[in-house]
Amino acid sequence: SALSILANLTHVICAFGRDERRVDSRTIYVGHRPCPATDAFIPPKFCDNRIVSSKYTVWNFLPKNLFEQFRRIANFYFLIIFLVQVIVDTPTSPVTSGLPLFFVITVTAIKQGYEDWLRHKADNEVNKYLVTVLEDGRRTRKESEKIKVGDVVEVVEDETFPCDLILLQSSREDETCFVTTASLDGESNHKVECCYSNTSVTVPLRRVVCGGMTLFVTFFSLCVVSLRSLGPENLLLKGATLKNTQKIYGVAVYSGMETKMALNYQGKSQKRSVVEKSINAFLLVYLCILVSKALVCTTLKYVWQSQPGQEEPWYNQKTQKEKDANLYLNMFTDFLSFMVLFNFIIPVSMYVTVEMQKFLGSFFISWDKDFFDPEIQEGALVNTSDLNEELGQVEYVFTDKTGTLTQNSMEFIECCIDGFHVINGHYFLLEKFIQFCIWFLMNAPLEEEELFLRALCLCHTVQVKESTGQEDGVGDQVDGVLGLDGEMVHPAELRGFIASSPDEVALVKGAMKYGFTFLGMESKNMRVMNRDKDVETYELLHVLNFDPVRRRMSVIVRSNCGDIMLFCKGADSSIFPRVRQEEVDRISMHVERNATEGYRTLCVAYKLLSSEEYAQADAGLREARLALDDREEKLMAVYNQVETGMSLIGATAVEDRLQEEAAETMEALQRAGMKVWVLTGDKMETAKSTCYACRLFQRGTELLELTVRTLEDESSAFSFSPRSWTSAKQDYGFIIDGATLSLVFNSSPDSSHYKSLFLQICQNCTTVLCCRMAPLQKAQIVNMVKNSKGSPITLSIGDGANDVSMILEAHIGIGIKGKEGRQAVRNSDYAIPKLKHLKKLLLGHGHLYYVRIAHLVQYFFYKNLCFILPQFLYQFFCGSSQQPLYDAAYLTMYNICFTSMPILAYSLLEQHICMEVLMSNATLYRDVAKNAMLRWSPFLYWTLLGVYQGLLFFFGVRFLFSNPALQDNGQVFGNWSYGTIVFTVLVFTVTLKLAMDTRHWTWINHFVIWGSLAFYMVFSFFWGGIIWPFLRQQRLYFVFANMLRSVSAWLVIILLILLSLLPEILLLVLRKPRWPHSRQVRYTHI
Repeated sequence: SALSILANLTHVICAFGRDERRVDSRTIYVGHRPCPATDAFIPPKFCDNRIVSSKYTVWNFLPKNLFEQFRRIANFYFLIIFLVQVIVDTPTSPVTSGLPLFFVITVTAIKQGYEDWLRHKADNEVNKYLVTVLEDGRRTRKESEKIKVGDVVEVVEDETFPCDLILLQSSREDETCFVTTASLDGESNHKVECCYSNTSVTVPLRRVVCGGMTLFVTFFSLCVVSLRSLGPENLLLKGATLKNTQKIYGVAVYSGMETKMALNYQGKSQKRSVVEKSINAFLLVYLCILVSKALVCTTLKYVWQSQPGQEEPWYNQKTQKEKDANLYLNMFTDFLSFMVLFNFIIPVSMYVTVEMQKFLGSFFISWDKDFFDPEIQEGALVNTSDLNEELGQVEYVFTDKTGTLTQNSMEFIECCIDGFHVINGHYFLLEKFIQFCIWFLMNAPLEEEELFLRALCLCHTVQVKESTGQEDGVGDQVDGVLGLDGEMVHPAELRGFIASSPDEVALVKGAMKYGFTFLGMESKNMRVMNRDKDVETYELLHVLNFDPVRRRMSVIVRSNCGDIMLFCKGADSSIFPRVRQEEVDRISMHVERNATEGYRTLCVAYKLLSSEEYAQADAGLREARLALDDREEKLMAVYNQVETGMSLIGATAVEDRLQEEAAETMEALQRAGMKVWVLTGDKMETAKSTCYACRLFQRGTELLELTVRTLEDESSAFSFSPRSWTSAKQDYGFIIDGATLSLVFNSSPDSSHYKSLFLQICQNCTTVLCCRMAPLQKAQIVNMVKNSKGSPITLSIGDGANDVSMILEAHIGIGIKGKEGRQAVRNSDYAIPKLKHLKKLLLGHGHLYYVRIAHLVQYFFYKNLCFILPQFLYQFFCGSSQQPLYDAAYLTMYNICFTSMPILAYSLLEQHICMEVLMSNATLYRDVAKNAMLRWSPFLYWTLLGVYQGLLFFFGVRFLFSNPALQDNGQVFGNWSYGTIVFTVLVFTVTLKLAMDTRHWTWINHFVIWGSLAFYMVFSFFWGGIIWPFLRQQRLYFVFANMLRSVSAWLVIILLILLSLLPEILLLVLRKPRWPHSRQVRYTHI
């Protein structure tokens, strides 16, 4: 059938997606006791229990870090330039390239070393953690890293397991313990683990044989010498935490980097921002300009020297060695010399400025008080500072539903018992309540209602939290306390519940509201207090655990009168085929209505087992659980055999409420031009209702559905593909389920056609809902969109471990610090406490970060072009002799000191539009979308501006030098005075250009802008006004002071600065502002 094909396809996809790393089989002697003489056993060597997540050590940090840094093209290029300056006789000192390169390498190494030191610190906290180990019957405290495979470890309540353990003994009477695996799978709910029967830590010798354990515990196979089979319920994983159990004893079977936590670790792939890609593209353009300049100057030099008398003038005779040198070698050496002379057009300091801007800018997100959540006492977290600007470029948002759009806080709303609609008393109107009472008393049998409520109290894995007498107020110290309505409340109602799912707790609490209270377990007996305050006891015989394939769970219990009953609850699609059709007709309408309203629905069924049926089921279950091979398949067969011929007795509706401001946030993202996709494992009706509640689907949205149901129709959902999307005002929504998606992504020859067709449909829809999704399918969807035409920027947001795959796959991963553990937070690039904070993170911080760094990149290329172009033009007037225009000190300090701090302050503090306006006007996000400020047209504008100003600097000063006598005493200015005037105009022009672009002034901006100009003046005075003993020649001795004595020089400097900035001034006056002024927008909203 089609469903079986879909299931097989899903199985194949999951199989190919698994990591096949596994640990070899091993035999372990508990407590390291000697093996019997009859056994041929060679003690194997297992790894120690150390966890290593750091990248460097003290010994390999320097070579490894240098190797990684010089793998970057820019760093390697400047290293080559530095070596050329050292080896070849170049016109500039090696210091001019070596010092900036050393500064960049040092700053980056310090940053990476600090981050790795933090990883070392985190590793030591885990490895040095003290644990209790039993050695020869004595308790010994030792560090976690010293645990060996075979050690018997004692773990007390609220401690984490130091390695993978097999549970040997528990302090609980039922030989179970409770654990939370939030650090592994993101689930903060309690899970039940059990030890195999008749175990004792004092057993003289016990041998454990372990099979291979892959990343998934479901493939764990283990047995003991008595051929008792153990499963995942006997395995305690490293990183899990012991709860509601005083202490347990376990034997270490996997340690260190062989534990599931270490095998499950997936290193984050290096994510590159679109800005970095633009930088590389611009860098190639400027590299071509550099090579072109060097080729032109090299050619002109030899053309000049080919003229009579120019190759060997009378005042500069060649030596014999120079005459015998190879011509082509000289040409190549001259080409390298020109490359060195012009290499400052490539801004090496831009990389360190960008790194500092990203690193320091990330603190503004962490410091934002609006991101602080008083409930968890935490704010935002930045795990990756390299993607700050990407937050302003998001085009697609992929979000989970449960725990992300909703609170994952379940509340029992209503139920349906044998076709009768029963509503929670808090929401039931009086008139309907009276009608219901009359109808219910006349028609509904009381036995069905009580049977339904007993099913809710028995069919679960909930445990009552053990009270110490100091918790929950009075606890068990009194017989009862007064409720809100004046009635007596049993102390058990005040206790907390522990369950593996919040749905189960909600159902148990729902039964309490109708008079049936679950009191907890005593050994294997479940205790329930009915409406008459009588305590009923049921012996728990078997639990048929929930799994995603069956999508249901069952319990088999024996009442006091000896009746053996099976209670089953699960999804409607898994329960309805196993009950009578007339029962389905009475309840299906209520289930569909509840799903449409956004509630999570479960159906409850019942079956009375005869002695023969139970004996057969009991034997089958015991045999399947002892099986060493195909245990899961055999258990599934027994489950399906027992769970047939049941009677449907009712259905429940549980509400998972929306997150705070979830609708407003999603609406703002759509106004900003982002397309939102909801990827969830829930059923379609529930997810669709949530999309309507979040305003992702509007009442006027036309929904296109592609599910298994639509595939059964001859006119498949793909038949609407040729439709024309002519109505620009019509919004479309698209719905697809996981089974159909498996067909779209299968490996058939037509799959590529279906995939492109599917993507085309999705791209024309404002919202896409993918329901019944597996985690792998979420990552496949994100990968498909990420690699589509145009490479749109994608963002994934979720709160659970099932969202980790799509968080890692997207360009930007956002984790929510919700109730499903911190696995998503640890694997994310950014973490926020609530979904509502995503609005400010993208529309506010993301917008500003992109504008800042885009301006930084364009400004760096512009100011370096202004810097080198006069040097290139100077070669036309000095015979292409490689004579530098600027002093070596100016060459070295231009990018490091004179012009670096103003642009760094700008890139951290600039707010061209204030944060409040960006939040209130989401459409402003569209203005910077799709890398608008780093396209080729803005790049061309900045380049032409740099060419214009560079030409003006050089020829403006040359016009000044047309009059040779510029000083009062008749002395003339030399070539170093010429270069100093050009450099002075250059520094003032590029700094004032940045000041004109600044729209948000702070005292820091004033300090660095005017301080940089003042520092240049002071430095020039002291550099040329003092005889420095460490300099062999001092080219600028009193050059700067003499220059400022000339009125003509002052006039030319001021005039050239004004003429250089004139185009910008005219643009500011005549051009319409690109963005509205903050005050203007604010008054408009008022």
